[in-house]
Amino acid sequence: MMPVRVGVGVIVTRGDRVLLMRRRGSHGSGTWSPPGGHLDPGETLEACAARETREETGIEVRDIRFRAITNDVFEGEGRHYVTIWMETNNAAGDPVVNAPEEMSDVGWFRWGDLPTPLFLPLRNLLAGRGYPAS
Repeated sequence: MMPVRVGVGVIVTRGDRVLLMRRRGSHGSGTWSPPGGHLDPGETLEACAARETREETGIEVRDIRFRAITNDVFEGEGRHYVTIWMETNNAAGDPVVNAPEEMSDVGWFRWGDLPTPLFLPLRNLLAGRGYPAS
């Protein structure tokens, strides 16, 4: 039986664009996802969202709020995550590849023109397969 892990995904928007990065060296390698990562023991969801966004992309975020939860089972990889989605439209700075071992590219994308393939948790969120259903 696979353990269930807690991940935090961060929807960072600027106008009609969302911040995405191409994953590398981890599950979902080659897919596009927002910044995010594992929740550390004792860490708040807001602090995790700010830390992961800063560590991965150099973007500083504020006014972070809860959006949804998705239940993400990566069948082929034997991984199961509960992803807690946070969001903000208060972002400062220009994105950079701060964690080349975790990502190969980063940028702002229009919601109507997202790159593919998308990371499973983001696909689930956008398809309304979350709590609350969107």
